[in-house]
Amino acid sequence: MKIAIFSDSHDHQPNLEKFLDWADKNNITKLIFCGDLCAPAILKNIIAPKFKGAIHMVFGNVTDRELLPRVAAGFEQVVHHGDQGEIKIDKSTIGFVHYPKVAREMAASGRYDYVFYGHTHAPWQEKVNGCQLVNPGTLAGLFNKATFAVFDTKTNKLELKLLEKI
Repeated sequence: MKIAIFSDSHDHQPNLEKFLDWADKNNITKLIFCGDLCAPAILKNIIAPKFKGAIHMVFGNVTDRELLPRVAAGFEQVVHHGDQGEIKIDKSTIGFVHYPKVAREMAASGRYDYVFYGHTHAPWQEKVNGCQLVNPGTLAGLFNKATFAVFDTKTNKLELKLLEKI
């Protein structure tokens, strides 16, 4: 199963649409969104209608914390996990959150195989206590080029994608 992980979209509609088109054409079955969806209308009008697979998401620091969970609840395929989430896929336990400090604590806990996070807008990967700690970068392309990550749960292959190259 292929999962796309992204963060810090900051409502950049052209980048979101390009990313979602790529995900559709490349057999991505799940999305993990590590926060900073600013306007819940972006979820309602772009992300959920364009992507039919499961969407797992958490709050960021630039989020309407009241409206976003209500909008997410209106879509069967969207699960809003609050401040941090956890899913099990195949043999992997995956955690996700927006903030790097919390992500590092999650990775150090020994509970996860992978922990994804955002906030810094900089792609990063390291191993912490046997866990892959990964920041997919910023889909909005703010402060760095627009990037996202793809994880294949069958092969355990994780790769960073540059949006301008897809």
